[in-house]
Amino acid sequence: MAGRSITRSRNEAGGPAAPPGTPLTTADGAPVEVRRSARRRRTVAAFWENGTAVVAIPASFSRAQEREWVDRMLEKLRLQGERGTRGAGRRRPRSDAALAAHASELSARYFGGRAVPSSVRWVGNQNSRWGSATPSDGTIRLSDKLQPMPQWVIDYVLLHELAHLLVAGHNAAFWRLLEAYPDTDRAKAFLEGVSFATSRGLAPAGDSEDDGDDDVDVDVESPGWN
Repeated sequence: MAGRSITRSRNEAGGPAAPPGTPLTTADGAPVEVRRSARRRRTVAAFWENGTAVVAIPASFSRAQEREWVDRMLEKLRLQGERGTRGAGRRRPRSDAALAAHASELSARYFGGRAVPSSVRWVGNQNSRWGSATPSDGTIRLSDKLQPMPQWVIDYVLLHELAHLLVAGHNAAFWRLLEAYPDTDRAKAFLEGVSFATSRGLAPAGDSEDDGDDDVDVDVESPGWN
């Protein structure tokens, strides 16, 4: 996340923006936006929006109250994320329907819901790639070899393919989309390690090289891809 611009406080009701304060980030480096709203009286909310942690507070809050509640809500978001990761590890999206639903959740959280696949499914006949997407029809396929891997790795592959529905190639715009996901680099390194081990006979290889589709697919990177 290093180098990303930080969104400063603004007024949800359309009034003057709050004076710029010290740029905020979460513990893992994601940008934080504080939104003051005249419509809010007693409630404070926190949620993820396009990779940004948003904390919504009443416009009447003092700066001291803002600091207190931003700290509280960011901690709640962090704990919520940890619970979600642990829960995802226990309840993997095994079925195609569960995988598609999870892809929609990831698209909403990291891409503002802009990536809308027509179908998302597990396949058992992809040997040389972890996943593939066909932007022309919006279909996404993930190798079932991912299923025993950590959930944060599966999420990266899903996000990688969702990003290809928005940007076909591996250009700078594509990688900017994946900056929102905090485990991108870690997941890429994990998959490269698995691929290296497999190529050296240290892990079981798959059965075939292709998923059999006639469309030109955009694939998840293999070791050495940019």
